[in-house]
Amino acid sequence: MKLGIIPESFLLPLRSAIEKAGELGADGVQIYAIRRATGVNLLEFTPAELEELKQTCHRAGMVFSAVCADVGGHDFQITGKNMERAELTCRIVDLAVKLESRVITSHVGVIPDTPDDPVYPNMVAAVRRIADYAAERGVTMAIETGPETAETLLQFIRTVDSPGLGVNLDPANLKMCINYDPVRAVELLGKYIVHTHAKDGIHLRDGNNCKTFGLVNPDGSERRLEGDLCEFKEVALGTGQVPWDAYLAALRRVGYDGFLTIERECGEDPAADIRTALDFLRARI
Repeated sequence: MKLGIIPESFLLPLRSAIEKAGELGADGVQIYAIRRATGVNLLEFTPAELEELKQTCHRAGMVFSAVCADVGGHDFQITGKNMERAELTCRIVDLAVKLESRVITSHVGVIPDTPDDPVYPNMVAAVRRIADYAAERGVTMAIETGPETAETLLQFIRTVDSPGLGVNLDPANLKMCINYDPVRAVELLGKYIVHTHAKDGIHLRDGNNCKTFGLVNPDGSERRLEGDLCEFKEVALGTGQVPWDAYLAALRRVGYDGFLTIERECGEDPAADIRTALDFLRARI
């Protein structure tokens, strides 16, 4: 397996962050297509600017492991908005091709447990549009795990039924959000896993995942949901509830040999946490 870093985790300007990842010996980086927190939108870059970004990565001895297409919100669930989000994400597929990456990743919002939910067809239609477009260009759209069980995600993938659809498996999201065993997720989703995130976390309290992460009605109106909110926190890799040895062994069993891309979304010294995470993973792969 190869080690990647999400360079935005360093809280540095993008090019400096990519260079920092190379200095630490990463094999690749996963970058955001649109990062509202920093105002960076790669869709607005000129061809020359994209080429320079790609060369910065290559000079550092790395490749782009994936491009993150997350932009937030609940558009995948909303009639009309779902297809607008699909078209935006198709543009990110084109961006990935320009950067010589073959994976884009994205959350799609909470996938309902049952296909009978009124937003389910909206989500299926939008994701199918993206995945089919991606497949035509040699790219895979990888849904990031988190708010739903692996069983629910597997059912959704089979319903979409596109060769361009895969999984970005984030074991910490599964543990933090719904206290789900990431080893079980690998066993169920193995053949669809094309990219993974490496982070850690702790599940503090069970709750209604749809209420916690947002499930709206097809017209975009708020949905009344019962139950408490889930509670969790991200921690430095190796200090949380992800069973790393068992998880990595499960990835090997299903033949996964791609990226473990380190993501650190909080902490007082994310750069130090990333260095520790690299050492932790190198000792295990």
